[in-house]
Amino acid sequence: MIKSRKHAPARLDQRFNLNCTLAALLLPASMAVQAGETTPPAQKTLEEVKVVADAINDFKAERASSPKYTEKLVDTAQTVTVIKRELVEQQGAVTLTEALRNTPGVGAFFLGENGSTTTGDAIYMRGFDASGSIFVDGVRDVGSISRDTFNIEQIDVLKGPAGTDSGRSTPTGSVNLVSKQALLENASSAALTLGSGQQRRATADLNRVLNSDTGTAFRLNLLDQDSGNPARDVVRNKRWGVAPSLAFGLNGPTRVYLNYLHVQQDNIPDGGVLTIGLPGWTPPAPIAATATKPAQSFAFMAGAKPVDPSNFYGSVLDFDKVRADMLTARIEHDFAGGARLQNTTRYGRTKQDYLLTSFMSSGANLTANVAGSDPSTWVMARTNLTYKDQLNEILTNQSTLSFNLEDGLFKHALVAGLELTNEKQTNYTNVNGAVSVNGSVVGLPPTSIYHPNPDTPISKAQVNMVRNGARGDGTTNTQAVYLFDTAKLGERWIFNGGLRLDHYTTTYNGVAVQGTATPQTIPVGTLLATSLNSSDTLLNGKLSALYKPTDNSSVYALAATSKAPPGGNTFTLSSAASSATNPNYDPQVTTTYEVGTKWDLLKQKLSLSAAAYRTQVRNEIEVDPTNSALYYQSGKKRVQGIELGATGELMRNWLISAGYTRMASEVVSGKVVTNSGENRLSYTPKQAFTVWTSYTLPLGLQIGGGARFVDKLLRGTDGAVGTPAYADAYWVYDAMASYPLSKNIDLRLNVYNLADKQYVMAINKSGYRYTPGTPRSASLTANFHF
Repeated sequence: MIKSRKHAPARLDQRFNLNCTLAALLLPASMAVQAGETTPPAQKTLEEVKVVADAINDFKAERASSPKYTEKLVDTAQTVTVIKRELVEQQGAVTLTEALRNTPGVGAFFLGENGSTTTGDAIYMRGFDASGSIFVDGVRDVGSISRDTFNIEQIDVLKGPAGTDSGRSTPTGSVNLVSKQALLENASSAALTLGSGQQRRATADLNRVLNSDTGTAFRLNLLDQDSGNPARDVVRNKRWGVAPSLAFGLNGPTRVYLNYLHVQQDNIPDGGVLTIGLPGWTPPAPIAATATKPAQSFAFMAGAKPVDPSNFYGSVLDFDKVRADMLTARIEHDFAGGARLQNTTRYGRTKQDYLLTSFMSSGANLTANVAGSDPSTWVMARTNLTYKDQLNEILTNQSTLSFNLEDGLFKHALVAGLELTNEKQTNYTNVNGAVSVNGSVVGLPPTSIYHPNPDTPISKAQVNMVRNGARGDGTTNTQAVYLFDTAKLGERWIFNGGLRLDHYTTTYNGVAVQGTATPQTIPVGTLLATSLNSSDTLLNGKLSALYKPTDNSSVYALAATSKAPPGGNTFTLSSAASSATNPNYDPQVTTTYEVGTKWDLLKQKLSLSAAAYRTQVRNEIEVDPTNSALYYQSGKKRVQGIELGATGELMRNWLISAGYTRMASEVVSGKVVTNSGENRLSYTPKQAFTVWTSYTLPLGLQIGGGARFVDKLLRGTDGAVGTPAYADAYWVYDAMASYPLSKNIDLRLNVYNLADKQYVMAINKSGYRYTPGTPRSASLTANFHF
């Protein structure tokens, strides 16, 4: 079984060192035999030989993957969580969102605005949207898609400003996925999974040494999945992927990796469930009489019960089609003096076509029968077609040089780099073949709110999205240089400083249609083009001091900055004064201060960490309280809190990964952003906790389990009346058991949500819709190793 990309070379080195040691021990005897001696010399005494090797720990990682981090995690002055593949596999996590549950307070808590629904890995971290700060092997991964874990070795979660490490980013961190690479080791594994919700999934991981003399190896990872969702009717997750990796020179100073990733998805997306009947929900306001609708009062709905969380309110003809391709070439060279050069070239392309029949359960969209008191007759209009026709491309070249210097007082580990990146995003505007002259959608009949029918006869022409000529083209070109210096003073002090300079140019060309589309003539109207540009140079930095009370512990203080220019994550510019993407505005600026401590205990098998931080974001756009036509960059937000972590081995065969965070967030200057009026940031739990632990019994039976706690989530404000202002806190418990049937086959049973807790996993801004958490469910996986 392939245990780890980082561990395999260590094991090869151990075998090489062991062979050399044995040769040294046997050499005197061999020479004596050649000289004709029948017995070894009596007076010769061999010197003591010590063999030192790193122990493999399934949960605890020693280092982050980025070459910018030259020290072990225990000596890195920042909160960095590394989620290893072994932990992800134990939990049966198959997407990035599921894997990130292993770090507290990080999750897909936001469902979208009004009738729109977020797509892909909509990750929130420490109060801010981190969806635009997802990287693969240090390169930004563009596109709002759901990422699979089948080709992932580990996930590095950097908390706090990541501007010095990766350029423009979210104020509170980034996520880096580390891909599997070819190894000098012959090993093969495969897994078959069946589970609740018609889950069917197969993966394979094959690695072969093609030529041991030249260090040439090939690795192939495969995925095929066609699954339902145990929490939802109709929703489907269907995808397949292939990821070959070819490596040369693995046993030499120059190594070359050629990697390719291709993933295709053909899903039925999830638009969520009505929040009717949830805590905090009240009936909509009465609707005045119109020519087509009699006056209605919804007072009788005061006692409405919640809908079935498995209900699906879209159409079986909804779709989410994704095609993602990523080609990467990486060259590494070790110089004789200890310096190392790494160069990475990547071309990535992601195409997404998405259509969801969404809804808003506002008073205008709800209709009762004549009597009005029978809830089974209530129906809801489905006139919100959420679509996405988006193309993302990235072309980048990154060079990093690492080398060591001594100046008599300090020992320096220096990392210098150059990045050249071109990113493009095109969003096409589509119209529906069933759009009438007045712009309303026909052919999508209302549906029952308690017994929706996704199979209501609808022709494909009525959901066939057609481009009408309008589109938005956004391009960002970036040239960046950076330098990091890790200076060691004696054996106890480590100082780190880093600077990064990014020069960016963002160009946005928008084409709008002036006119009205009809079912007979699509497209129609006059095309009106606009062009906007934004260009600037961003300077970010970090500075830290770390003291080591013992060889395996540290206490540190950190200050760092991060900046996000207008349109930096959306590739969109706007001339509207109310938009943060207006190129006339200054970049959003984030400053973070952090103090913490890290300890590696139990012979360095268990890592404990604690950190207190304060993050402040300024240059937020705010409206003048006395003149709604005036906007200023006077807004300021703050998040501060503590985070605790424990990862590794408590005792032989007993593993643990745990984390706790407590956050206090507020709007320091500007309008309160929560619907409840409480001065906190939306979609940010005040407390969160996660733990997963497993123990292997003597006969090979492994048992494990975990718990997750997410505190109350406050939703954003958009004027919706009667909808819940928050989602309740919840606990969820999971369990796992694994048993080896033979040296080649083992079975793993995962049971999720043991208490069958009903909870809100994500809620949308208006509070009309929510994503229900997974009910009690199970999966059985057969793992094969050769």
